[in-house]
Amino acid sequence: MFVIIGCVVVIACVLGGYVMGHGNLSVLFQPAEYIIIVGSAIGGLIIASPPKILGLIIKGMIGMLSAKSYMKPDYLEALMLLSDIFTKIRKEGLVSIEADVDNPEASPIFSKYPKFLKNHHAVALVTDTLRTVMTTSISPHELEALLDNELEAHHEEAMISSRSVNNMADSLPGLGIVACVMGVVITMGYISEPPEILGAHIGAALVGTFTGVLLCYGFFGPMAKNLEVIANENKEYMNVFKVGLVAFVGGAAPQIAVEFARRVVPAVVKPSFIEVEEAIRKK
Repeated sequence: MFVIIGCVVVIACVLGGYVMGHGNLSVLFQPAEYIIIVGSAIGGLIIASPPKILGLIIKGMIGMLSAKSYMKPDYLEALMLLSDIFTKIRKEGLVSIEADVDNPEASPIFSKYPKFLKNHHAVALVTDTLRTVMTTSISPHELEALLDNELEAHHEEAMISSRSVNNMADSLPGLGIVACVMGVVITMGYISEPPEILGAHIGAALVGTFTGVLLCYGFFGPMAKNLEVIANENKEYMNVFKVGLVAFVGGAAPQIAVEFARRVVPAVVKPSFIEVEEAIRKK
């Protein structure tokens, strides 16, 4: 939603300022320039991206429109989930959560946290880690290294969309110059025409440079940054589960392991110690 609002603000401010300067909006309507710039940018993206990468880019761009930042309730929910899991293991043993891990959607523990269940990577991270702990004698430092590698691999994949869109944004000013030069070439064919006709063709050519720069810095550049922020937020959210699981496997009591996880929550959305303690008491 905020992406759409931002795009509307950019368009309104640019066109509004242009009209305030007594500009003619019809001059900006140059479909040929748009085809050259946007079409070339998309073509370059296709050249640079295998089909798998194109799928990730499309998925990232669509997800960007509905993506929501992780807020304090989301992190509090994650901490409560860890508390439930650790408490059950401490009371009933590691085998007691086997059914929960095998079928999270039907689990009495996981089903209490619908937002968590919607995050398929978070569910896979927690359940796969618990399976590993149940079936092997992995040490805490080995488990931490394993989870670090998984999180890094997932983050690198999530960053593909951002980097690809950013590369496309970087190409747009250059493609705008290409469109402008081609417009100038066409204008040369009207060099003997009156100044008003010649000026109209020159203005149409300059729209190419304007369009390329605007698309780069007003739209696709900020979109690439938005995708990067989403990827970083996902990594921060996953890190909470990693730290809590490693602490518990290392021998920490459930409440201490949850506190380890709470300490790595970003400060701006971090629940306080008292908020977490009160939430655990209510449960």
